[in-house]
Amino acid sequence: MTTIYHNPRCSKSRQCLALLEDKNEDLNIVKYLETPITEDQLREILILIGIKPIELVRKNEAIWKESFKGKEITDEELISIMCQNPKLIERPIVVKGNKAAIGRPIEKVIEIL
Repeated sequence: MTTIYHNPRCSKSRQCLALLEDKNEDLNIVKYLETPITEDQLREILILIGIKPIELVRKNEAIWKESFKGKEITDEELISIMCQNPKLIERPIVVKGNKAAIGRPIEKVIEIL
């Protein structure tokens, strides 16, 4: 089973979903803006990708710039902030088995399939 944390309004996310469908992956599509990621799920994703929480933040989002940019925030606080404000989570994220990748660039997803 391959899970994609997907935002249908994002062209990169749609491109990644099309790739997974073309490869006939058994898909679990999570529209994470409608079905929020839990803090535990996000921690697991970060471990699988091998990055720090700040590396998963969309820093150009208005909410980041207005409320969080320049502040000292712990990793745990960042995880909580992203779960409360899912627009801040970089997309798409694909998880397959014990591997995960952010689909930017899409080649990162191809590497884990």
